[in-house]
Amino acid sequence: MRYAIQETLVELAKGKKTKRQFVSVLTPEEWAAQRSTFDMGIDIEAEPAQAIDVQAEVNYDSITGIIRKPDRANLAEEGTKFAFALDETGIIFIDASGTAAKLVETIKNSKRWRKPSLERFLYDFLLLLISGDTAFMTGIERELDAMERTIHNDYSGKTDHERINEIRSDLRDLDDYLEHLQDFAEVLEENENGFFAEDNLRYFRLFYNRVEKLRDKAASLREQAMQMRDLSKMYLDIHQNRIMTVLTVVTALFAPLTLIVGWYGMNFQYMPELALPYSYPLLIVLCLTLTLGLIALFKRLKWL
Repeated sequence: MRYAIQETLVELAKGKKTKRQFVSVLTPEEWAAQRSTFDMGIDIEAEPAQAIDVQAEVNYDSITGIIRKPDRANLAEEGTKFAFALDETGIIFIDASGTAAKLVETIKNSKRWRKPSLERFLYDFLLLLISGDTAFMTGIERELDAMERTIHNDYSGKTDHERINEIRSDLRDLDDYLEHLQDFAEVLEENENGFFAEDNLRYFRLFYNRVEKLRDKAASLREQAMQMRDLSKMYLDIHQNRIMTVLTVVTALFAPLTLIVGWYGMNFQYMPELALPYSYPLLIVLCLTLTLGLIALFKRLKWL
């Protein structure tokens, strides 16, 4: 598919050329067959599988590289990758997955420009690469807020530490991806080969700033996730301390009673208390008095 950049992207008939800047989406096989028909001094081998992330290389008469679109549902995976090549006449995407074609089609159906240009197209294309990030991080923020409410209401420190680690890992992967996008935007803004109009370089700076805000948000959420882990540990320690306090109080309550039982469990023949008619009820009163006295003491000490 080949489009002319006008007020909208206008699809060109097969084999038709245009004097306007253009956007072309080809499969690797189509690129191998048609590369000689493009009036671009580009020599590129489309091998996106070899690239780790988004990257761009400035050549003598072109900018070539790889673009990656991650899967927000599983950021640890590579997502989809496709190659690109551009100069002042237009940009070619070389993609076997169909991702680039869908993105270009989205722009074709939704964008209309007062001042059409390759720079404006690239800006809108790059925005589509980060279009789901705000909603993705908003979902994580709400999930972390729900975790915090659960921790405060439960008081036991129970939380899903594995999920917190997954969130931190996803945010780290997202931040790495956004960093590579910023590097890509910087390469375009530097305009080393003079492919872009000076007035239009602001689009790349604007995109860079938007990505910077997303990275700040991701960093803030990673910090919040770490705080959730620390908060959970704090409440767990408090809960365990309360359990230890209860066990200590119970042990302290039964210690004098155990002493009395052990004392009068001795088998001596001459124990005068054993012969008294009221020794049993007196012993019961003594035990109750000791127990109630200790409970009052513990409440005064705020152990209970």
